[in-house]
Amino acid sequence: MKNDAFESKVSTTASGRATSGSPELAVARRRATSADGIDAAHEWRRPLTGLVLGLTLFETLGGLFIYLLPFSVFNQYSVILHTVVGVLMLVPVLWYTAQHWLRRFRGRFNHFQLLGYLSAVAMALVCVSGCVLTWQAIFRTAISYDWGMVHLVTGLVLVFILGAHLLTLWIRKSNVADVVANMARAKRSFLVQTFGITAALFALQLGAAAIYVESPVNNAFPDDYSWKYGEDRPFAPSLVRTASNWAYDPSTLSGSAGCGTSGCHSDILAEWEPSAHRYASSDVAFQAVQRIMLDDTGAESTRYCAGCHDPIALLSGNKNVNVEGLTSVGADEGVSCIACHSVTQTDVRGNADYTVTQPVRYIGERKEGKWNKWISDFLIRAYPEKHKTEFARPLYKTAEFCGACHKQFIDEEVNQIGWVQLQNQYDNWRKSRWYHEGDATKTVTCRECHMPLIASTDPASGDEGDYNRTPTDKKHRSHRFLAANQVMPLLMKLPGAEKHVALTEEWLRGEIEIPEIADKWTSGPVIRLDLSTPESVKPGEDVDVQVVLTNNKTGHGFPTGPLDIIRSWVEITVVDQTGMVVYRSGQPDEEGNMAPDAIVFKAEGIDRYGKEIDRHNLWEMVGARFKRALFPGMSDTGTYSFMCPGFAAPPTRDDDSDYKDVSFPAPDRDGELIVTAILNYQKADAAFLDRLFGAEAGIRTPTTRISSDTRRVRIER
Repeated sequence: MKNDAFESKVSTTASGRATSGSPELAVARRRATSADGIDAAHEWRRPLTGLVLGLTLFETLGGLFIYLLPFSVFNQYSVILHTVVGVLMLVPVLWYTAQHWLRRFRGRFNHFQLLGYLSAVAMALVCVSGCVLTWQAIFRTAISYDWGMVHLVTGLVLVFILGAHLLTLWIRKSNVADVVANMARAKRSFLVQTFGITAALFALQLGAAAIYVESPVNNAFPDDYSWKYGEDRPFAPSLVRTASNWAYDPSTLSGSAGCGTSGCHSDILAEWEPSAHRYASSDVAFQAVQRIMLDDTGAESTRYCAGCHDPIALLSGNKNVNVEGLTSVGADEGVSCIACHSVTQTDVRGNADYTVTQPVRYIGERKEGKWNKWISDFLIRAYPEKHKTEFARPLYKTAEFCGACHKQFIDEEVNQIGWVQLQNQYDNWRKSRWYHEGDATKTVTCRECHMPLIASTDPASGDEGDYNRTPTDKKHRSHRFLAANQVMPLLMKLPGAEKHVALTEEWLRGEIEIPEIADKWTSGPVIRLDLSTPESVKPGEDVDVQVVLTNNKTGHGFPTGPLDIIRSWVEITVVDQTGMVVYRSGQPDEEGNMAPDAIVFKAEGIDRYGKEIDRHNLWEMVGARFKRALFPGMSDTGTYSFMCPGFAAPPTRDDDSDYKDVSFPAPDRDGELIVTAILNYQKADAAFLDRLFGAEAGIRTPTTRISSDTRRVRIER
């Protein structure tokens, strides 16, 4: 700089030192301690300099902690203070930068100024990107990856450039003793101020982390917990496990509403609220069956069902002998968001063979109060990696994840006899035409059908892990889990029940198309119904009417689930051209009880005495005397007849449960016969509902027309 030239002209003694009191020394002091008219020592000593660089150092170290250190209370306070300090330091940084530039810009351009200008640009980018990220974390549902990278990269650039700028200024030399001493004192003052401010802020952060007290967690079984199945299997006869093999506080697995009230997953919450997962434990039929099981076999046996239906009550130790209602806090959420998204391992044996790991929660997440809610929501958005890794595991994309519950058996531990396979959607799918091992482009998985993609602004939208998706596709997977229960949301008056039931009925009929798998799935009805009739008949001639049912769409058997409860059946009606009924079969009576001549798809389980399992008392089941269902891609056929117009003979079954052919003579007049066949579906059989709730309750499930076909047969003399 210019002062280097002046220093060379300073009067010196024979030893080369400037002589004290000489005019040249005064000039040297003034110019050696100034740069372009600025007192350099004063600049180092200024409180504003120490404040700005102290805050910058704290922000730099805090940012590195956030990026490099593991998730902890301390690091969450790093995020909070990094944000607060970053906002508060905007004014002093802008003020200092403006002053510094106004004092320095007139000087001769050199490497000091270049580094200073670059530092100012980097600081500006850091401040702008930090403000954007803060705004997003407060007012939006997620921070932007791109802005996050800008903040990180420019922050690292700032550290390098500003560090080089300060270092070059720090090591500038002077051979004037008084100047050196003055600068040393100024630099010491600078260090005290800078590191003092940084240390004070870190002390504040450490103190906040040290005094933070999380809401107490009671991970303990009740004192009187029944260890009927052994202490090594506390949740048996369910196969569920916890990572600690111990109970979990129910509050750590509940609180699904918070996922939506945060503003982040409100659409997903609205989809989940009327879903079968949501009401899995509060389903009135489940609760009634649980009471029967409690009376028949004791509280401990209800754990068998709870792994899939009521995981919060089970894992908190509340399926116990002295717990009224066998329930707990949060159990009314059924398969809650956190309970489902805390599963870390599954096995396809079924019967809830999965492991749950208690999630680590954010500061304030389990505390009451709006302020705690605001803080936790802000942290999840501003510091989301832990949230993502805890609740978005690759496991959740697999059919094996679903198979842990959607496969069921009874063994000797439950029925006192031996192993019996019950519903088994998972193995049905594995053996079906929809599964192609190792080839995702041909395979149709559970979630592709039951969780189709929905246009979304949810922060969970996008996925680079699917072969046909991208991280920016603006879609999320529906959490309605549309399937076959078209009664419970309305019966329980759940939020959005009407829409959900309407969608369920559309789903049952196969009217909901899924574009992303259209090239490997199929279109049309779920179960295709085709009538086969002759084109014409003569009066008095027997007519054969055949119904062919084909499982066109499902990835498992139809119907599926608890087939002792569910029923699907064929109704057939034949009328002449005047509308007079010639023949009918399969119509339930006025009470909703099934006609004895109907072709019915269901199962009839039996206990050890050959008595029918009629209350969903699966704990007594040892086998089945009848089962009829359609495997994926397979067909079933029924043929009908009756003796003459005006009355019908019911169809009969031989020992192999095949319906014998039935025919009917055509009316003795010209015209036509109109033959209509309908495949109906109900979630629960009327007789079962009466046994469960009493006939006086009048509970009935709606009937959904799955598919139908009509044929016209000419009557020719």
